[in-house]
Amino acid sequence: MLNTIDYGGKEADIVHALEEDIIFGRLAPGARLVEDVLLARFPVSRHTIRQALYQLERLGVVTRERNKGAMVRRLSPDEVRQIYEVREMLQRQAALMIRLPASEALIEELTQILRIYNGHVESGYLRGIHEANDRFHLTMFSACGNAYLVASIEHYMRLSLPVRANSLADREKLDISRQHHAMMIEALKRRDNWVLAQLCVDHLQPSKTFYLQEIESGDAG
Repeated sequence: MLNTIDYGGKEADIVHALEEDIIFGRLAPGARLVEDVLLARFPVSRHTIRQALYQLERLGVVTRERNKGAMVRRLSPDEVRQIYEVREMLQRQAALMIRLPASEALIEELTQILRIYNGHVESGYLRGIHEANDRFHLTMFSACGNAYLVASIEHYMRLSLPVRANSLADREKLDISRQHHAMMIEALKRRDNWVLAQLCVDHLQPSKTFYLQEIESGDAG
């Protein structure tokens, strides 16, 4: 059920709320975002709603078409493959640029984030899982020292939200994910950037593969 709390006219909070609905499947790919419906949910001006939709469009999770309005972006198989090709290139490069062995401070920070992530997995807290996962990766990739590269990684993480969301409630995929996180921490303690880079690429595959299987089997049916 969509939440109806008062967002006080804050555009960023509305963007966050709608993005969260997309992440957790409350708004499915292709779902229309009707301004009047959003006005009934959020006690703000129409201008604020339109600005929030514009921000979501800039983030790549919403599309707007003439005479159709805004809708949650539906990724085609080709789009998924192309987005993940870019994600693989960006994350591989960032991993190769991290100075190894990593600092004790970075190892400790990532270890603490992983503890939080594991706790959310055990309790089934989806929002916490999502936020801790993103925090883990952005913290690690920030060690590459190139803020523009990290911003690009974050952008493509957002573009792939519909793909990534399918793993949040799947315990088997979550167990694989946290195993990968632990392996990344161990790789950061060593000196082989190529091992770390391959782990970062391998980590992307389960969600992508599952999503492609789902949409392609749906098209076939």
